[in-house]
Amino acid sequence: MKLKLKNTPEQIELIKAIGSRNPAVSREASESFAAFLGPVIQKVLMSAGTASQVYTDAEYDEDDSPSYPLDLYYGQADNHVSVWSQNVAGGLPTSQIEGMQELKISTYRLDSAVSFNKQYARKARLDVLSAAIERMANEVLIKQERNAWAVILKALAEARTTPKGAGSASKHVIGAGTAGEFVLNDLNRLMTRSKRLNESYSGNTAIAPYSNGITHLYISPEMKEKIRAFAFNPLRTHAGATVNADQAVPDSVREQIFRSAGSEELFGIKLIELIELGVGKKYNTLFGQMGGEAGVPGGGDPDGTDGYAAALDEILVGIDQSRGAFIRPVARQAESGGTFTSLPDDQFAVNRVDKVGFYGFLEEGRVCIDSRAVAGIAV
Repeated sequence: MKLKLKNTPEQIELIKAIGSRNPAVSREASESFAAFLGPVIQKVLMSAGTASQVYTDAEYDEDDSPSYPLDLYYGQADNHVSVWSQNVAGGLPTSQIEGMQELKISTYRLDSAVSFNKQYARKARLDVLSAAIERMANEVLIKQERNAWAVILKALAEARTTPKGAGSASKHVIGAGTAGEFVLNDLNRLMTRSKRLNESYSGNTAIAPYSNGITHLYISPEMKEKIRAFAFNPLRTHAGATVNADQAVPDSVREQIFRSAGSEELFGIKLIELIELGVGKKYNTLFGQMGGEAGVPGGGDPDGTDGYAAALDEILVGIDQSRGAFIRPVARQAESGGTFTSLPDDQFAVNRVDKVGFYGFLEEGRVCIDSRAVAGIAV
């Protein structure tokens, strides 16, 4: 993420005033710059992260207690829903059983502070101030992403759904037919599993949009490499004649994948690469720690008899974004009307320090209300 301040006379004058040794002048200029800083970082946070594609914002007034009406999910057969959320930033997401009532949501503050010598402001070093803004935005963004994906992965690891008339609950993670390989048959099976999880409360066909199934699949660069290989691999890439070993990709699809350096969509499901996914990577390891190694199948285990191992398998995360099951309650500040607040850091108020700083924060939470919106493949 690269931010750059515009080199205009007004901007230069404001920045030089921040570096003034007159406390009143420096303070006034810092407050003006902080007021400009908040909306910029808010816009960056809304567009830069991957979790913003999954979660739906639900703004509430600051100092209020956010809640969400669970009676919107009245169709649940057992008259209750399982909710995954965090009580504190960085904490382990918990699965909480809630009846059909108003769900009170726990939120937490994510903040960051940056500082620099006033001499850079007096010299109008726009590059230094730009780097400080980038640092603040990146620190908050990293915290946001970690907390948001922790809830997604916890829900995926623990989710169990019992279809109408079924004797046992179905896990939301299926094992790939061949360990370490991702083929179209695996994606086809995931789509079927998602449809079974999303039947109506009466056991009949659900009414749109709740029958969309998986709309987005988050994968590692290594999995995207295997998808690009669909363009030039023979129809059968493994020994044996099992259905899973056959890749019956039409020539027209092969040509599309070849020309676009990899398909962005398969079977109508959008493919999104995440660097954090893959064997040994952050989210893959986090999924195992969140309960993935305790009860979901691993790669090459379509029957679910063997367990998932984060050191050997990797998880592909499928999201049904048509359900609106992932919610981000975020506080709206009374004074600015925005969700991110930036203020001058008052710990540098004395001249002998000759530094200036800024403090920024937002108040948010992450909640998964309906785990039927998430399913995955262990490869």
